[in-house]
Amino acid sequence: MKKHKHTHIGAAVLFAFFGLLFFVLFLRFVQLQVTGVADGQVLAIKAEERYTKKRTIEAKRGTIFDRRGEVIAEDIPSYTVVAVLDKEMTTDPNDPKHVVDPEMTAKKLAPLLNMEVDEVERILKKDAKQVEFGPNGRGISQALKQKIEALHLPGITFMRDSKRFYPNGTFASYVIGYVQKSDSSDGREKGMMGIEQSLDRYLKEEDGYVTFKGDPKGWRLPHHTDEKIVSPKNGDDVYLTIDQKIQTFLEDAMNEVEKKYQPEKIIAIVANPKTGEILAMSTRPSFDPNKRNITNYLNDAIAYPYEPGSTMKIFTLAAAINEGVYNGNELYQSGSYAVGAHRIRDHNKAGWGMISFNEGVQRSSNVAFAILVREKLGEDRFLQYLHRFHFNQPTGIDLPGERIGNILYRYPVEKVTTGFGQGTSVTPIQQIQAATAIANGGKMMKPYVVDRIVDSETGKIIVKNKPEVVGTPITKETAEKVLDILETVVTSEKGTGRPYQIEGYRVAGKTGTAQIPDPDGGYLTGHQNYIFSFLGMAPRENPRLLMYVAVKQPKISYTETGAVPVSMIFNSVMKNSLQYLNIQPTLDQPKQKVQAKKGIVLESYVGQSTEQAVKALKEKGFSVTVIGTGKEIRAQMPEAGEELAISDRVLLQTDGEAIMPDMTGWSLRDVMKLADLLHLKPSFMGSGYVFSQNIRPGTSVKENDYIIVELAEPDQLQKRLQENKQPEQEEQGPMD
Repeated sequence: MKKHKHTHIGAAVLFAFFGLLFFVLFLRFVQLQVTGVADGQVLAIKAEERYTKKRTIEAKRGTIFDRRGEVIAEDIPSYTVVAVLDKEMTTDPNDPKHVVDPEMTAKKLAPLLNMEVDEVERILKKDAKQVEFGPNGRGISQALKQKIEALHLPGITFMRDSKRFYPNGTFASYVIGYVQKSDSSDGREKGMMGIEQSLDRYLKEEDGYVTFKGDPKGWRLPHHTDEKIVSPKNGDDVYLTIDQKIQTFLEDAMNEVEKKYQPEKIIAIVANPKTGEILAMSTRPSFDPNKRNITNYLNDAIAYPYEPGSTMKIFTLAAAINEGVYNGNELYQSGSYAVGAHRIRDHNKAGWGMISFNEGVQRSSNVAFAILVREKLGEDRFLQYLHRFHFNQPTGIDLPGERIGNILYRYPVEKVTTGFGQGTSVTPIQQIQAATAIANGGKMMKPYVVDRIVDSETGKIIVKNKPEVVGTPITKETAEKVLDILETVVTSEKGTGRPYQIEGYRVAGKTGTAQIPDPDGGYLTGHQNYIFSFLGMAPRENPRLLMYVAVKQPKISYTETGAVPVSMIFNSVMKNSLQYLNIQPTLDQPKQKVQAKKGIVLESYVGQSTEQAVKALKEKGFSVTVIGTGKEIRAQMPEAGEELAISDRVLLQTDGEAIMPDMTGWSLRDVMKLADLLHLKPSFMGSGYVFSQNIRPGTSVKENDYIIVELAEPDQLQKRLQENKQPEQEEQGPMD
């Protein structure tokens, strides 16, 4: 009976305990139902977070193109290498999903990632479920991914990503810039330097996303339709004024000079003087934006002010002509010129005696320009022209980081030396802008590198830049006179610009040899310690290209001048670019060259029999080529009245069908004679003499046919001809 009593008491206690527990749980349930809050957390939000999944839809950064639509910078797929170390990921021992053999995996993987084997092995032996391989394992290409996959390494997998790719490597790097991951929480790529930086707001992308109801493992729950999609916004595309072909000409030429002469700096700009469009711009040292091997974070073409030297004389000359105070035939005493206690000297110290101002320009006489500033123009008037040419302000080019020079104009000697490019500093882009007035009939054009910005999805143009006249510092007549004189700098026997002659094209320009300030005061001395430069435009009769090249402290020998490395760049790029733009060479030769010949005035042979004309010309020593098989001469080139040297080529076109001659060994000038005679459209590759032509000899030709020739220098001509000869014999062998 006693035992039964205790049993009832125990049961009562348990009943009371569970009843109280149920009551507490019931109250808690009611509280949660009413308030929806537990431990300060809103339960509906926590449930939404648990079951609502969000996946990113990646957008693409805008692409940068050149003026003709060639890709310069774009986003491409890339991958991150990942190693799975968690053994639980493997459910079938015959198909492992984790790294089974770290040593073997390291030996095979390390060479492909350009890493040490022991370093990869150390990573694979970490106490972690999953690991990456640092910078070497990120941003790998599709090709490398396929090579790794071909090894069939258990546990090695990939995460898809994208990276910015610059297909041309070291190519207008300071114009383009680069991108890198930002420090912000979104980890978005951010433009650094150049167009990538200045137009980041247009180029940047905005990722989209999709939200849906899913289980804790991320699988979509069935029967749920409340899906939300926010579309990604790709970045806008940017089209530059840069021409990939001309930029490549420039990069190649600069690479050659950098390799051969190892200068401190090289700066070069190619522009269209009619519009202000920058067609090419590069500096050395440079960098590959894919590697970001940067040593200088400034674009020297727009951010490096220095004393330009004698290229500044272009604008002093223009000012004097525009004011009507320049008489090219007037004589002055060269050598030295006193300015107070200071004495201005010509670069050869002694001068050339009494010479004309035109000769002074050709010889780049400092004394001539000191007189022009101090006695002809007046220092105050000259300062006005410095402002007219905008040397006192930035150009406003659409690139970040532009700086301006400093017009040093306090003392009389500083005012005079500014006239020949010493003391006052300017930037290369300021000189380019000012020179457009010379090449463009007095109208000065603002330089720019962005042609247009386009919505990558709709194709709609968002921003469109147009040529902008920023001033008219001189008249059209003045510009023509300046061009005439600058052409003689290149063509005259006395001209400092003779190394810049280009066969078939008339060039106008001015050389510069700028002193470099010594940190300890004064200027550096020595054969190499200058900035050698040339500012030139071509063709003279209607300048289509304007180019500035500067080479600082090249390692030239004592037998070489600073013009050697500068002309290696200017001549190569200018000639190739003119030919690429299909700007035909001119048959008009500079007067100095014509006068230097001991020539024979050509008679007219039109209407004569072919036999008589050929005989008469050969008796006078000319080389004769007959175009056609007719018996009477219908046209000739050169025309009657022109003065030719003995052994010059004369082309005679007969009546009847025009037949293409064999031009092997012809000069470019002779090819142009043929094109002019037959009204053909010429195109050239290389320089020197013809070794290949697209129209076979003996083939009939018609007006407006394209004639394409390849040229080689004399020392290479025979070699190239021999190379071409053997395959022709082999091809003919099997013929019946």
